[in-house]
Amino acid sequence: MRHHQTFREVPRTSAESETMTDNQTPPLLKLEMIGAVARITMCRAAKRNALSDSLVAALRDTFDNLPPEARAAVLTGEGSAFCAGLDLSEVRENNTTEGVLHSRMWHAAFEKIAFGRVPVVVVMHGAVVGGGLELASACHIRVAEESAFYALPEGSRGLFVGGGGSARISRLIGVSAMTDLMLTGRVLSAAEGHAAGVSQYLVGEGEGLDKAMGLAARIASNAPMTNYGVMHVLPRIADQSIQDGMMTEALMAAVASSDPDTRGRLAAFLDAKANKVRSAG
Repeated sequence: MRHHQTFREVPRTSAESETMTDNQTPPLLKLEMIGAVARITMCRAAKRNALSDSLVAALRDTFDNLPPEARAAVLTGEGSAFCAGLDLSEVRENNTTEGVLHSRMWHAAFEKIAFGRVPVVVVMHGAVVGGGLELASACHIRVAEESAFYALPEGSRGLFVGGGGSARISRLIGVSAMTDLMLTGRVLSAAEGHAAGVSQYLVGEGEGLDKAMGLAARIASNAPMTNYGVMHVLPRIADQSIQDGMMTEALMAAVASSDPDTRGRLAAFLDAKANKVRSAG
């Protein structure tokens, strides 16, 4: 796969930089373009990629300003864990109003992933806990390595999910399974999570990135309008009545089939098929 030269780092805020003991402050995020795939890496390995406000804002801004050549994205986390959840130090003093605003900030950030410009494949390894599971649930394709484990410890800490998990995770694994995780503190292994519906792919340790990049490259080759319909329209159809969903489907099907890119793909396919038939004859 050909590498482009695009490489972007999102620096830490001054508050986070002050906590560093070395002279070089690592970035919060790294973005590298590999062909048409934007590989985005969270870089808080020392904190197991716990979601600080700065990191959430960096995710929001990065997905909102992807390079124009990006047609798909892969999200990963450095170190031993994909994401160990909310950085609790940032909410321990919040009052009610601040708590609502903090949750809505996360919602706005994760919306840029779930309803952004390109499909996102996430690689999950190690801890995928609390806000980390909420972040992963905002992505479109989830690849789990064997080390991944899932939990929603908010219940034992007197908290409630605030990053969209009550809407997204419950749709992945069902309300009853999410209730179990939140009330009991149960931890799901990678295999248990896969069986429950957290991931679409389960691979060996260290194999997640290659799998995700292959999937993303395939996704990037699709017609952009088709990808857009799957990302933006399909989940909304799922929330509609059957008859309303059928109407929405018809409109999206008409938009996709009339898109110039799709017309060119169909013409190429039909010409190739006709040539194959003539050659066989």
